[in-house]
Amino acid sequence: MDFNEKARRTSAFLEQNMPLFLASLQEMVGINSFTTNPEGVNSLGARTAELFARLGFRAEFIQSTNPLYGRHLVLTSQGERTNGRPIPKIGLVSHLDTVFPLDEELRNDFHWREQGDRIYGPGVVDIKGGTIMIYMILSALQTVRPRAFNSTTWVVLLDASEETGSLDFGRLCVDRLDDNGLGCLIFEPGSWAGGRPHLVVSRKGMAIYRIEVEGKAAHAGSAHDQGANAVVQMADVIDRVSKLTDYERDLTFNVGTVAGGTVINRVPHFASASVEMRAFDDSVFNEGVASILALNDLSTVRSSDGAFTCRVKTDVINTVAPWPRNAQTDHLFQVWQETAERLGFEAVAEKRAGLSDGNYFWRELPTIDGLGPAGGNAHCSEHAADGSKEQEYVKVSSFLPKALLNSMAILHLLEADHE
Repeated sequence: MDFNEKARRTSAFLEQNMPLFLASLQEMVGINSFTTNPEGVNSLGARTAELFARLGFRAEFIQSTNPLYGRHLVLTSQGERTNGRPIPKIGLVSHLDTVFPLDEELRNDFHWREQGDRIYGPGVVDIKGGTIMIYMILSALQTVRPRAFNSTTWVVLLDASEETGSLDFGRLCVDRLDDNGLGCLIFEPGSWAGGRPHLVVSRKGMAIYRIEVEGKAAHAGSAHDQGANAVVQMADVIDRVSKLTDYERDLTFNVGTVAGGTVINRVPHFASASVEMRAFDDSVFNEGVASILALNDLSTVRSSDGAFTCRVKTDVINTVAPWPRNAQTDHLFQVWQETAERLGFEAVAEKRAGLSDGNYFWRELPTIDGLGPAGGNAHCSEHAADGSKEQEYVKVSSFLPKALLNSMAILHLLEADHE
């Protein structure tokens, strides 16, 4: 069967079964799976396991290391050995959790809503639409190319806590895919702007900092000159941090929270702030970390009587290293790019500022991202009648071409492995 015939049959299968795929997506969107709603996350995991069981996948549930979260889900279809060759293994990654608490969904009347080419709903594109994309691809391959499907080990991995960062899930992926793994495919949303699929080949890293200022309390009326205002000192720190942002080097700092003081008639003795930093390049990332740490022990605010000087303390709470362009990712992108050209598309390599599970394992596993359907307003639940606010949505028209591209690219990857 030549390429065009494979593509024709795959496309016909996907189109014929699209109503069934969307029905499964609607059921998933109807389950609240906010990260700290483990019952909802686990319910979605159980429903997902039932869906993939139709394709012969065996389910395994692994509790997140954080007891506040739900269970990761690993779905496996073991391949059969042919011609004495090692059985290739392909990982397909999605996640179960969303960022929407149930009360937020109810408050904003945020639920499955069809409007033209758009379907709105919590997690509909980030990332339940990506999970359905995986199911579409594997269903098509099992039906149209059963020999290729049966001779490959497929491992679908779904993170229970991706939205809050999940180092234990990254280790799980490496553990399950390090043997004959051809690639780890991540189904976060992917743009199809201008008829061109955008595939993610790089993501920024992130560092989180906590900054604390020790000041000196005093009565704001009778002993003002004896106080050293921690809030004023923090204001100076915030100004310095904001000036570290360098858009030309894709380095950003965001002061996310600030707290300080207790009552208005007291000079504040303490203030704190949390800061997030992101960068694509390792060297820029490390420079950014050093810049924040250099603020440690900064003292520019003192009491008027000179007896006390405020002191700044900075700590790195967490870091997630950047995922830069690399040879393994570029190889996978080339496979998708060549396949897109044969289908009449032009694939675009995209660098994305947000994190994904790929940040945790790209060094160990060939990884490509953005393979899910297209949509918009991810993480948004509000809706305004004047259009100034709109909820998360997925574009229905993006499912078929993206699933066809992914299916044919995976076949291309498997064929290349046999050469």
